[in-house]
Amino acid sequence: MALKLFLFALLLCLPTSLSSTASKGKEKKSKFNPYRYTFIDKASTFSSSSSSSFSSNGQDSSYDYIVIGGGTAGCPLAATLSQNFSVLVLERGGVPFTNANVSFLRNFHIGLADTSVSSASQAFVSTDGVYNARARVLGGGSCINAGFYSRADAAFVKRAGWDPKLVKESYPWVEREIVHQPKLTLWQKALRDSLLEVGVRPFNGFTYDHVSGTKIGGTIFDRFGRRHTAAELLAYANPQKLRVLIYATVQKIVFDTSGTRPRVTGVIFKDENGNQHQALLSNRKGSEVILSSGAIGSPQMLMLSGIGPKKELQRLKIPVVLVNEHVGKGMADNPMNTILVPSKAPIEQSLIQTVGITKMGVYVEASTGFGQSPESIHTHYGIMSNKNELFSTIPAKQRRPEATQAYITRNKYQLHEAFNGSFILEKLAYPISRGHLSLVNTNVDDNPSVTFNYFKHPVDLQRCVEAIRLVSKVVTSKRFLNYTQCDKQNVHKMLSLSVKANINLRPKQLNDTKSMSQFCKDTVVTIWHYHGGCLVGKVVSPDRKVLGVDRLRVIDGSTFDESPGTNPQATMMMMGRYMGVKILRKRLGNKAGV
Repeated sequence: MALKLFLFALLLCLPTSLSSTASKGKEKKSKFNPYRYTFIDKASTFSSSSSSSFSSNGQDSSYDYIVIGGGTAGCPLAATLSQNFSVLVLERGGVPFTNANVSFLRNFHIGLADTSVSSASQAFVSTDGVYNARARVLGGGSCINAGFYSRADAAFVKRAGWDPKLVKESYPWVEREIVHQPKLTLWQKALRDSLLEVGVRPFNGFTYDHVSGTKIGGTIFDRFGRRHTAAELLAYANPQKLRVLIYATVQKIVFDTSGTRPRVTGVIFKDENGNQHQALLSNRKGSEVILSSGAIGSPQMLMLSGIGPKKELQRLKIPVVLVNEHVGKGMADNPMNTILVPSKAPIEQSLIQTVGITKMGVYVEASTGFGQSPESIHTHYGIMSNKNELFSTIPAKQRRPEATQAYITRNKYQLHEAFNGSFILEKLAYPISRGHLSLVNTNVDDNPSVTFNYFKHPVDLQRCVEAIRLVSKVVTSKRFLNYTQCDKQNVHKMLSLSVKANINLRPKQLNDTKSMSQFCKDTVVTIWHYHGGCLVGKVVSPDRKVLGVDRLRVIDGSTFDESPGTNPQATMMMMGRYMGVKILRKRLGNKAGV
């Protein structure tokens, strides 16, 4: 995962110009359809006449549910709701099925390095100076992540107020379709043995469950290295009641404000040609727009639609629908720090397979090697280019030529070791430090400004210090040294090497690696598990309905005040299924059939 970040930034600097049979009751996959499912089409095909067949009563062009964002939670949610009601999914990106950068494990880093407007990954930099990314593709984050699959622990489910029985039914619904048991690489076996050697016990074997000790988790990569994403959960959908539009960028949610409470009537979106369309909600009781655009996209969309802090809306002259000072607040990102472990021999590429779940609230994982298939596609500008959307909110002085040259020089001698070695990473669970999100402008295509305030709270910093000490023991253990065939290096030398290999925009104290706390500050990166911005009790109710308005929910990671499990994608997909079932049962009772 840390190697992912290193290569992500490194590749941006390089000048390149490369361009199952469905089960019973599921949509059959067309051999010649690049979109795989017949209910997927480009946004430009939308019109009142073409959408009428999906209407709730056969007489108008409205939908029972409009889902904004066909991501990790949005796809399973839409598939479930379509069992009984008409559903329209509006996804701003394309499909993952024919994208080589998404489909193959060996292209993992290439997909993140692609910063073109058509990329499945939209890069951004937080004001903390840390590189980050958000998904822009059907299937969401499951298309660009490291593929690790691990459930949330029982305590998280209890804190979320979820029904444990339905949770246990919803996880397997996901797993049957897209999750696999990994074949461990030698490096991942070495990590497993080293974690046990330094006391991260017991060994829990292969399991999806979140349990203390060392374990092997699931993966959405199959044995051939092909990725299976949340988009494939659409195979569960009723094709007669679901319509998915790709390259459909929602610009705002539309409200009727003539009554005592604002009431959602539909959404306005633009297609791939820039033409605007309006999709309407049915007038039937229970119809809703459901935001599922992630921890960046959902608070951004609420504010663009007139729900948010008063000064924020007034600053950009956005008509106020409802003042809620909590929108965009409570943002958090689990900080990650890594140690570079050199190796004398080339390392087989692997993403996350083994994890150490410690009692101190720290997770230890590893990522190794680098690969690229001949058919991979990556088109991008240089990392310091003014044309690069990654730096749309970063001052030009931070893109100066001397900074670029210093970066290239610094990494020239690290390249070989980085590709042939590995990063051992630690993720801090439950960070106390909180940040915020605000709009830069009213263009939905542009990233908002995001601050996570990594290590602002001293407890977070102290826990990072303890975690780095643990990782230092792991990389100097007998098991690891036997595998890497390297001499036992001075820990400070290894930390110094890691600081130089690390990529972020934060100032670094290269000569102060004896200070573990300074190392944490200098080398913090993201593990892409950011959350918050639409928190339960402040922006949404426990059933995810937006407070103060009617017919609007938010179902995604923006409602979480902590990231579930070691890696959240399992719980995000489960939540989509879970909430879909809850909504259907609430609306139809026993007639829901789910």
